[in-house]
Amino acid sequence: MSFEVFEKLEAKVQQAIDTITLLQMEIEELKEQNNTLKQEVNQVSGNTESLVRENQQLKEEQHVWQDRLRALLGKMEEV
Repeated sequence: MSFEVFEKLEAKVQQAIDTITLLQMEIEELKEQNNTLKQEVNQVSGNTESLVRENQQLKEEQHVWQDRLRALLGKMEEV
């Protein structure tokens, strides 16, 4: 009878070892995915900053052109 108990215990230990091994593999995969996602976030963040700067430059150019246009319209009204 004690031999059967030992076999059951051995099977449970082996099952636990298998489960731990699978979980360790899954952890490694998740770490790799996490690193990939971090890189993607950094790229997107950089792209966002670039777009914000470009947007600001375009707004400034728009204001310059609006001021020029207003000045020209003011001169036309004087004539």
